[in-house]
Amino acid sequence: MTDKLTPLDEPQPLIKHLIELRDRLLRTMLAIACVFFPLFYFSQELYTLVAQPLMQSLPAGTSMIATDVTSPFLVPFKLTLYVSILLAMPLILHQAWGFISPGLYKHEKKFALPLLASSIALFYGGVAFAYFVVFPVLFGFFTAIAPEGVAVMTDISRYLDFVITLFIAFGVAFELPIAILLMVWSGITTVESLREKRPYVVVGCFVIGMLLTPPDIISQTLLAVPMWLLFEAGVFIASSIKAREKEQE
Repeated sequence: MTDKLTPLDEPQPLIKHLIELRDRLLRTMLAIACVFFPLFYFSQELYTLVAQPLMQSLPAGTSMIATDVTSPFLVPFKLTLYVSILLAMPLILHQAWGFISPGLYKHEKKFALPLLASSIALFYGGVAFAYFVVFPVLFGFFTAIAPEGVAVMTDISRYLDFVITLFIAFGVAFELPIAILLMVWSGITTVESLREKRPYVVVGCFVIGMLLTPPDIISQTLLAVPMWLLFEAGVFIASSIKAREKEQE
């Protein structure tokens, strides 16, 4: 008499997916750790590099301060962790791609892989734009308008929170062309509709800039104008792709 299969002997695709997800999460954490530990040796130099835009704008004789006893250690530690995640982002997204790609169609894989690479490059571009363009202008303005007799001495922990917020804001804002391509490709909107709504998009860029940046017109404009230009670039690319698809059909 043959043995019957019990429920435990039957295939369990959900369990297999959970195991694969666990393995990929472990690989992601390992990738971050492999970047973090060598980088932590240079954590102090790394913070000095991030603080350079503000340090160059501070008046002579002033410096940054640490108001918490643990800040000199914890702040560079946090910054190193953030930078490790940022540098390991290609590996992290590769693990995410390996998990979701089996469920995609062939034409979706062909379209999604360039978008994945482009999104990484655009996020890095947003971070670089914030560091090299926005920070010198922003900190130069803030230190210049300080009242007479007021010494500008920023706490290192608050400075880190401030710059990380701006890094994320500009990195996410630079993903706008990818968002436009996905919306047009999925049929949520059309290129013609986006062109008709251009005036509202420009106003929306300034509103988003107001919400994501500090309450000053300079940082708001420095975020809103690139977002508008990236919107125009996304519309142009989506229009070109649609025209190519029509020619192929």
